[in-house]
Amino acid sequence: MGRFRTIVKKIFLQKDTDFVNLHNTHHLNSNKQASNEETISEATFEKTLAELEDCFDLVHRSFNQDEIHIIYLNSLVDSKTLEWEILSPLREMSFDNLEKSFQQSLFKRENNQEDVINGILDGNVSMFAGENIYLINVSGFEERSISQSETETVINGPHDSFNEALKTNVSLIRRRVRSPRLKMIKLSVGEISKTKVLLIYIEGIANMDIVNHLKERIQSVKVDSITDTNVLIQIIDDHQLSPFPQFYTTERPDIAVTKLYAGKIIGLVDDSPNIFCTPSNFFDFFESPDDYNQRWIIGTGVRILRYLALFITLILTAFYVSICTYHYEMIPQSLLQSIMQSRSRVPFPPIFEAILLEIVIELLREAGARLPTKIGQTIGIVGGIVIGQAAVDAGITSNILIIVVAVSAISSFIVPSYIMSASIRIVRFLFILMAGFLGNVGIFFTLGILTIHLTGLTNLSSPYFMPISPTFFKDWMDSIVRGPFYKIKKGQPTMQNDGEKERN
Repeated sequence: MGRFRTIVKKIFLQKDTDFVNLHNTHHLNSNKQASNEETISEATFEKTLAELEDCFDLVHRSFNQDEIHIIYLNSLVDSKTLEWEILSPLREMSFDNLEKSFQQSLFKRENNQEDVINGILDGNVSMFAGENIYLINVSGFEERSISQSETETVINGPHDSFNEALKTNVSLIRRRVRSPRLKMIKLSVGEISKTKVLLIYIEGIANMDIVNHLKERIQSVKVDSITDTNVLIQIIDDHQLSPFPQFYTTERPDIAVTKLYAGKIIGLVDDSPNIFCTPSNFFDFFESPDDYNQRWIIGTGVRILRYLALFITLILTAFYVSICTYHYEMIPQSLLQSIMQSRSRVPFPPIFEAILLEIVIELLREAGARLPTKIGQTIGIVGGIVIGQAAVDAGITSNILIIVVAVSAISSFIVPSYIMSASIRIVRFLFILMAGFLGNVGIFFTLGILTIHLTGLTNLSSPYFMPISPTFFKDWMDSIVRGPFYKIKKGQPTMQNDGEKERN
């Protein structure tokens, strides 16, 4: 009898357990179904109109005795195309012929509420006809015409530049790369802005591991909005605390296409005239299209001159502070007397004098950049001459330092990339401070720290100081110098593949 009770008890316990499991399974399925319903929301006319309410440019029109509704934002559509493609046909079309007419057109049918809203925000007209919803592309964004780049000027070569329209920028690249191997990946960044980002590469040349890595990194960005290319690349940088830019940016389509042929990936951000390129290295920022549009000997000489200018703008002012503070014995006797006479009226130590004058130069530079072009040039020239001469007459600074700072400032302008030039100017102050405290030892110590920092940087896990660290001598012909075209082999897939094999 006791054994029978035990068996009955087990049966009832098993039934209770099965009932609980069935109930939990049903509950999970219900939650999953509810979650899917929340994720995929059916589009309706009422939802769309309610979601876009309180918009000044929202337009809602009805046709065929309120059987057809259209919703659009008049600031994003082309009025002529809207009248020709939609309004005129709807005034003459009956509801019965609507389905048949739209099946013969390029109009897109859509049922997802989120896609309908995004389509309207992209310049489409949303048409509600019974249970069917159509998105008609009649976008007419105002855009700036294609003009010459003001920040990246060249003497020989194309003079067009990107503008803020994504479609126009793609057309400038398509016009130069007429190949089906040109591939594009469309992404969206920003919880509110929904900014479009295009990743462009040439299939068979670009490294697909880097393409996928870049795609995943951009998709992982969680911000409210992205307003420009330079904002996006700062978020996806490997080393965000470094003063040096890790992604190469440009406004020139010819440079972008050159990077594509070299096996790199470029990124376009909607509403931004700049594109970014990856993987980039330190030496990319010292290249210019003029290097390739003239004889290779001249291009090599100009490129070496840029690297010389880099050392001048970093070290010249710091070296002046060092020798005037600690190392008088390094100055020739004839020049030493001139420096002593020039500094005899200056009441400040060399480090304070140099930093003060460098700050004044930076103020003049920023004032010239922010003011209108004609006024900015006048401020830069007249302000530099007047302030420099007045400072010498007042005994605040010496004539020698005026020359040193001027040469250092001019050298910083030789760097083609404005972003890299700004980074170098910031690092220059560190050299001046170390020279004022430790002399030449401080200069060489800072130079060593800078070299270690550059060799430790990466761009999407690719070495930033390549081809010097790690060393690839064959790539020096197109980085350190500009070799003849038959030695560069630019754009051939074998160059990228061989480089990857050596790195692995």
